[in-house]
Amino acid sequence: MITKRIKELETAKARLARLEHSLAEDLQQELASLPSAYGFESVKSFLVAVVAAGSRHGRKTSKATARKTRKGKSPAAKGKRRRAVITDATRAEVKKLTEGGKTGQEVAKALKISLPSVQNIKKALGLVKSRK
Repeated sequence: MITKRIKELETAKARLARLEHSLAEDLQQELASLPSAYGFESVKSFLVAVVAAGSRHGRKTSKATARKTRKGKSPAAKGKRRRAVITDATRAEVKKLTEGGKTGQEVAKALKISLPSVQNIKKALGLVKSRK
């Protein structure tokens, strides 16, 4: 009885694997035909159009943005801020500038890091008075 059910399970698994493989092939063929179905000559031009359609409420992108997209830079990432890498040299520079009388805002601007980063570094170095 159990062996019969195990064989049924194996048969079902094999059938499922064949179905998954078949679906993957069909999906691949359908995706490959999308550019020509929408009148594009190449996959690259199709991708540029898709990115343009999906960026910023469907606004069309400029040629410069399309070039950046082709180079692998996302137009959506254009406005994003990058995290500053705080190194020991950065910490030393914060200490030097702070001891030289610069304000936190001036230090942040000079080192191109955020004011909260400057404040965190100053706190870690013991350069600020604690609030009590």
